[in-house]
Amino acid sequence: MSSFADRMAQRWTRIGPEFLPFADAATAELPLGRLLRLSLFQVSVGMALVLLTGTLNRVMILELHVPAWLVALMVSLPLAFAPLRALVGFRSDEHRSALGWRRVPYIWFGTLMQFGGLAIMPFALILLSGDTRGPAIYGQAGAALAFLLVGAGLHTTQTAGLALATDLAPPQSRPRVVALLYVMLLLGTVLSALLLGLVLRDFSQIRLIQAIQGAALLTMVLNGLALWKQEARDPARAQQQGPAPSFVEAWRQFAGQGRTRRFLVAVASGTAAFSMQDVLLEPYGGEILHLGVADTTLLTAFLAGGTLAAFALAARRLTRGTDPHRLAASGALLGIFAFAGVVFAAPLDSTLLFRAGATLIGFGGGLFAVGTLTAAMALDRDGRNGLALGAWGAVQATAAGAAIAAGGALRDLVSTLGARGVLGEALAGPAVGYSVVYHVEIGLLFLTLVIIGPLVSAGSRNLPSTSTRFGLAEFPG
Repeated sequence: MSSFADRMAQRWTRIGPEFLPFADAATAELPLGRLLRLSLFQVSVGMALVLLTGTLNRVMILELHVPAWLVALMVSLPLAFAPLRALVGFRSDEHRSALGWRRVPYIWFGTLMQFGGLAIMPFALILLSGDTRGPAIYGQAGAALAFLLVGAGLHTTQTAGLALATDLAPPQSRPRVVALLYVMLLLGTVLSALLLGLVLRDFSQIRLIQAIQGAALLTMVLNGLALWKQEARDPARAQQQGPAPSFVEAWRQFAGQGRTRRFLVAVASGTAAFSMQDVLLEPYGGEILHLGVADTTLLTAFLAGGTLAAFALAARRLTRGTDPHRLAASGALLGIFAFAGVVFAAPLDSTLLFRAGATLIGFGGGLFAVGTLTAAMALDRDGRNGLALGAWGAVQATAAGAAIAAGGALRDLVSTLGARGVLGEALAGPAVGYSVVYHVEIGLLFLTLVIIGPLVSAGSRNLPSTSTRFGLAEFPG
């Protein structure tokens, strides 16, 4: 396996650094072949995200006729584990194993949870489809358990995996390594969306079940390859004495820093604004614009493609000294135009405008994520950069989960009131519920601009000199 990986790495490096921007991430301690193999766990995470927030939510709402509020609640369940990401990273730092491992146990059990959730999901879908005599509550409970297991698994795997990559890489190459892993997540998302769209072009329930089972098997294979002989055993870790550091005290010191709370509130508001549509964008395309399952699944590829394009622009902007808070505000501003385009796609019956709006949502969300991630690096004051980035991830994922659940519930409520004539004849169409959610997201983006405004003026004073540049080498992950 290692010889094959080395041969592939040599072929890649012949392309040249200008066409292979991750070549500078490889070092003697962490060759490119080993690094690319480690990054496979991000591909499995991206595949799980496409299934949960893309394909399955549309199928359950339109094909299986599950209420949108219930589907939104299920999709938000994986994010219920997100607030614990900072704790998971902190615990893996201090983990004392008899085998001398810190990260491997967390990555492995996270992988098992991912596999278990995807293994349960097909049976839950069979019950939800109504093809059995059992009560529907069993299918709903099974689907909820499956979503929760997959979510807990991917958060645990990703947190510990990024920490492992940081451990293996020399200090000077760690930012580049984390950059590669994060972009691999997006590439995994795009490739998974394209592959699932191809597999499900001739949709049937059996084909969907086979796709989920294949994803479960592929998760074990990818994460197993990623872990193989990566972390060296250190028996000295099992001999460590004394009490472990307190997470609560570390968190108190971090949260008490200057403008940290305002920054985290801005992250929560902006993330919620970009996330409320996650469970509704594909059903909107299917119900209102009459797109097929394969076409709506490809929307995930448009979103991820827009995000990758945002990274390219952010590299230029931040390299020239742009304040990361200002960059995040630019993403929020673009998001306003993106959601306006999605809203107008229905009355204009324009699939082109809808796809452009979806791409711009990914673009604006990417700028917002890059800007806030870069600013989060400056929150570290006592050598706890992992805690700062973990806090960013926890706030972002928690806000996303709450927004997804609220978006589905709001869509159902408005659609029900409109169908009953409570809102008047003009607001009785099927697109009204979706449109109200998109307008709420526009309002949240305006609120985000208000919150982040004071941070823009203070950004240049608070950020260290090293954070004025942003490229693949500076992306924090």
